[in-house]
Formats: sequence, C-alpha cells, structure tokens
Amino acid sequence: MPAISTPPAARKGAGHVKTRAQATSVAGKTQDLARRVRADFPILSRQVYESFPLVYLDSAATSQKPRCVMEAMTDYYMQYNSNVHRGVHALSSQATEEYETARSKVADFLNAETDREIVFTRNASEAVNLVAYSWGLENLKEGDQVVLSVMEHHSNLVPWQIICKKTGAKLCHVGMTEDEELDLEQLEEITKSGKTKLIALAHVSNTLGCITPVEEVVKIAKNCGAKVLLDACQSVPHMPVDVQTLGVDWIVASAHKMCGPTGIGFLWGRYDVLESMDPWMGGGEMIQDVYLDHSTYAEPPSRFEAGTPAICEAIGLGIACDYLSSIGMDKVHEYEKFLSTYMYEKLSDIDGVHIYGPKPPKERAALCAFNVEGIHPTDIATIMDQTTGVAIRSGHHCTQPLHRILVSDGQPFASARASAYLYTTTEDIDMFVSALQNTMSFFREVEASL
Repeated sequence: MPAISTPPAARKGAGHVKTRAQATSVAGKTQDLARRVRADFPILSRQVYESFPLVYLDSAATSQKPRCVMEAMTDYYMQYNSNVHRGVHALSSQATEEYETARSKVADFLNAETDREIVFTRNASEAVNLVAYSWGLENLKEGDQVVLSVMEHHSNLVPWQIICKKTGAKLCHVGMTEDEELDLEQLEEITKSGKTKLIALAHVSNTLGCITPVEEVVKIAKNCGAKVLLDACQSVPHMPVDVQTLGVDWIVASAHKMCGPTGIGFLWGRYDVLESMDPWMGGGEMIQDVYLDHSTYAEPPSRFEAGTPAICEAIGLGIACDYLSSIGMDKVHEYEKFLSTYMYEKLSDIDGVHIYGPKPPKERAALCAFNVEGIHPTDIATIMDQTTGVAIRSGHHCTQPLHRILVSDGQPFASARASAYLYTTTEDIDMFVSALQNTMSFFREVEASL
C-alpha cells in the first residue's frame, strides 16, 4: 500500500501555472501514469452488460477507489472495530489512534498548520452548512452581502439562500466573462459597496472546468473585509492545494471524489476562525462539561463533531491521502492537464458538439460538459452506456442556474459531461469520442427516417 507522504514544500505553489510548452513536456513524461495505477483500481477491469469493458468517465461525480483504501476499511471492521475516544481497551485505543491519524493525514495533504483545523463531516455539503449555520447565523445581518458566482454547485448555493432569508443578508451573484470564467471585474465592483461579509466560490467549476484565481479573489476580499470560503471538491483531488498559501478562511471537500469512501468529507478552517464559531449540532463528543441546565463545549475540531463519527470512512480517507501523496499531486496535476487538452481537442473536432468553459491553452480541469445539437444529453449518455460501456454523466450536474444561462431557450437545461482522473487513459478518451460519434450517427439516422 503506498504510504509516502508528500513533503509540504512539494505541495506549495498550487496556483503556479506553467507555460503550455512546459506543461506539454512534463505531461509527455507522465502519460504512463494511468497505466501504472490502473491495476490499483479493481473495478476498472470489469465488464458491463456482460460484453463491454468499462470506460469510466464520471470521476467528477465520484472517483473509483484503490484497493488499499478498501483493504484498510475492511481491516478496521475485521480487526479493531470499536468506538473512538470512549474506551481504554485495546480495540478502542487502536480505533482512536487510526481515526486521529487520518485527521493528521488530511492536514498534511493540505499543508494545514495543525490537524486541529480539520473537521470531519458527512460530505462537503454538510461542511458548507456547518459554516453557514455556525458562522453565518451569528455574523450576517440585514444589509450584509454574501457573494457567490452563477456557476456554484447547489451545495454552495442553497445553504446561503436559506441563511440570507433568515438573517436578511443580500445574496449577490458574480457572472462570467465571454470565456466562461469568473468575472473578477464584476466581483470587485460588487464588493465596492463595503457590505460584503462573505465570498463563497468553487475553486474549480464542476461544469465549466474553469479554475478560480484564488489569489485575486483573496485580495478583493481583504480590501472589503470579507471572509472567503472555497468549495474545493474539484480541486483537492486533482491538484496540489496548500491552505497556508491560499489565504482563504475555509475550504470544503469530499472524500469520495479523491479515491476515498462516500459518507465523509471535511472542513478546513483557520483555527482562530473555528475557535470563534459556536457548535452547530449538540450531543456527545462535542462537549466539555454537561450540567442539567447548561453545557460547556470542546475546542475545535471536536466542537463540531457531535456523536459517533464515521470512523471507518475517516480511516479510508486517510489511506486515500496516503495513496495520492505517494504518487505526488504535482504529477497528478500535470497528467490531468495533458488529459484536459487531449479530451477538449478530440471533442471539439466533432461537428455539432458545443463544449462549455474556457478553451485551451487556458488551463481547465480534465472534464468537458457539452451538448450536441438536437440530441438530449441523457439520450446520448444512455445509448453510449448501453452500446459501448462508456460511462459519462448527463443532467444539470447540480448547477441548474448555470445551465439556465448556458443553454438556449427551448432546450433542456442540461448537458452531458465526461470527466477524467489519474487512472484515465488516452484510449479511454478515444473510445468515448468514437462512441459519441456513433451515437450521434444513430440519432441522425433515426431522425432522417422519420
């Protein structure tokens, strides 16, 4: 099982973007990454519908899991299943040690200053809600502004709608440039009112693939005294993320998108900010002393982890961090930049396909959300799956407001999306492109016969 931690120095500089020539050179040396790691993911060797080899291009929805993660989780249940923090016997002591070690692994993976800044949650959605209810309800008031973008995942939109309704704060939305990236000029203009208390943005859009220039956002936030929350679900699994250099106040992410299990995510927050926040949920573990009429609370992160936690899932997340660190997030990032350009160029060569988001050579994530003129994206995904075994996503990708902007009137507010990860090969992408062309031909023939 890979367990080599990436030193903090290697994780710094996540915002640095190499020139296209440099990126191509490095990518050329790492194109075999997928071939080297695919054997670690047993599911990738299976067939679907009894005859087609699985071509999995839905990693933005959830990643596949390496064998070492599944083995570690099985080992917990078979060897030391016990509750944490609550026993002195051997099983409880081992479970507690492994659980807290997992927290330290996540902290190291993000180059956090201390593992006390890592709060385990059920998922990234719960992490956003934790900040919304614990910090938002206490710090937002009528007239304040919460600034999001039009490209936010519902998990970073709906909680703030609820909180703004409760507090009277105003929800503002930043639009896109012509290249379908975050409009920084509009963000700066909105915050000139001096009323902005929070800027909450996706680090990487799960639909457009564009990457938020965090350094510029943080500068704007500091100028107006706002805090910054970063939805890092599509960045932490795919590129080095160093929270000490980002300059934000919170980030959220989910384990299942980074080779870990479902059912667990995490909130990273600056410790002084977490320390200023009240508990969100009450119960066991999050207390210091309990009386009949009042209680005192534990310090972070325990303050925000009421009840029995997802012990096994946390251990699995820690092993996923080990696995990715042993490969090197810089290598993962470089390989995925190569895949991103490869997929975009192959897809853009097909007549009738419209891809959303910035065009290369601008850096974008290794995903393409697209539509085909005259064909519903769900029909495309269904036929491709059932006739070739190519798995892509269709729908609104939890970005309904964005799709209402992107898609022409009269068309379904949806798109198809192919998304890659470190185990994706160029052959996978070639098979996807071929399957898409055949699917389009099928529907054109059906249309012509009517």
